[in-house]
Amino acid sequence: ERLTGMEETIDAASSNTEILSIPDPATLASVLTEGVKNTIGDSRVKVTYEPEYVPAVPPAMPDIPPEQLAAMIKATVKVEVLDGNIAYLKIQHIIGEEMAQKVGPLLLEYIWDKVLPTSAMVLDFRSVISGELSGIPYIVSYYTDPEPLIHIDSVYDRPSNITTELWSMPTLLGKRYGTSKPLFILTSKNTLGVAEDVAYCLKNLKRATIIGENTAGGTVKTNTIKVGDTDFYVSVPVAKSINPITGKSWEVHGVAPDVEVAAEDALDIAAAIIKLHTQLPGLVQAAATLVEDNYAFPSIGADLADKLQAAVASGEYNLISTKDELKAKLS
Repeated sequence: ERLTGMEETIDAASSNTEILSIPDPATLASVLTEGVKNTIGDSRVKVTYEPEYVPAVPPAMPDIPPEQLAAMIKATVKVEVLDGNIAYLKIQHIIGEEMAQKVGPLLLEYIWDKVLPTSAMVLDFRSVISGELSGIPYIVSYYTDPEPLIHIDSVYDRPSNITTELWSMPTLLGKRYGTSKPLFILTSKNTLGVAEDVAYCLKNLKRATIIGENTAGGTVKTNTIKVGDTDFYVSVPVAKSINPITGKSWEVHGVAPDVEVAAEDALDIAAAIIKLHTQLPGLVQAAATLVEDNYAFPSIGADLADKLQAAVASGEYNLISTKDELKAKLS
């Protein structure tokens, strides 16, 4: 459905003597890339000229002690507890299920247990450009309840014609961060692939507030395919993610932030929103008390006060990011 008109475009390109006379293969690849992008409207598709191309092979699990593996992973995760009891995790790569199973207990001890007692968390995805698809349920599940299970994502793989459903996990290593404490994800225009999927899932589950820039709009899987008996290759996305809540994908267009700011300002904005959140219980309590003490129907006023407090405790106000939003929500 994305290739409507492609045959006509190919015929036109084949008779284009200007293209046929390009002597430099790299330049020709660049021209072909622009032609493909303009035809199907997908910037992820690329034509390259690589006479020394070596197919990438997924690295095998290193046969080294878990302690050393944990040290390697710790080097890709920056962990801090900021002022205001805010957990800050800057992640460079999202690990998959196999790695998580092998080094999970050590990561819990050195990283996760340090941030569990905090009152809010910031996941910094501004520099994440790689990750494993199997890591998505792990991350999302730490911020959801064990039951009921949640359908997180569906990934269709075209070469195999198989759709894989990703669901939240009923059991995890260590404790969950839960659903009531505020969660913020920082993004940039460079946030790519699996990290985009995690952000999109948590955003549409209404579990996280996305702060920063629109993400890159990558893909969950790309294949690089040799063009005939040449040194030209086409890189093409061969799988697509479809969110069960929206029925749409974050691919191509990226994940739009809830609060759009320059990437370098995202952490400061998150801290300001968290500060507002620390005032929420008092503000809601004050509003509830005013209604309870003054409303003409005492029983209704008391019931309203109870419901407002329950809403705050359940995390219903966690997605509030401005005072105007708080005003509208309270009303």
